[in-house]
Amino acid sequence: MKKITLLLALIIGVSAYAQEEETSAVNKKHEVKIGGIKLLAGTIAEGTYEYVQSKDFSFGASVLYNFDQDNDYPEDFSITPFARFYFQESKEYGAKGFFVEGFGKYVMGHSYETTYDPNVGYSYTRKEDFNVGAVGLALGKKWINKTGFVLELLVGAGRTLGGNEYAPDAFFRGDLNIGYRF
Repeated sequence: MKKITLLLALIIGVSAYAQEEETSAVNKKHEVKIGGIKLLAGTIAEGTYEYVQSKDFSFGASVLYNFDQDNDYPEDFSITPFARFYFQESKEYGAKGFFVEGFGKYVMGHSYETTYDPNVGYSYTRKEDFNVGAVGLALGKKWINKTGFVLELLVGAGRTLGGNEYAPDAFFRGDLNIGYRF
């Protein structure tokens, strides 16, 4: 009888611990992510912090830095605050699934001139620097597992505010982000 009681107590203890672990996964509110495609494609690093306010809403900011500022990518540095609204029926972990994002963006960058020489190929010449703001919308999908690993696909665009003649009229926002929720 003592063995059965001990076994039942052990099972109840383990199941209570497992339920506590699941509850703690739901209560995780902070995410850090890094953009995988930009990092693999070139020397552009974009890191993101996101705070989960509720199961349907989060906000945060992304910071981008271009380590090779002589390339054809127009952004040298940008900071992008955002707010996201999630639309997912299963909300076990909250702030996952399909989302719509509104963002603002401040960009320090450069315009460039592209030339082509048949012997050398394409070359990019840095022309003028600019500082500009932009606002835009993005769509995305986020997956998260029980341990907190996050995979996120994001695509969007923003319109430049103001009349800087060297800045692009629009900016792309997107990447395949990999991160962790804690």
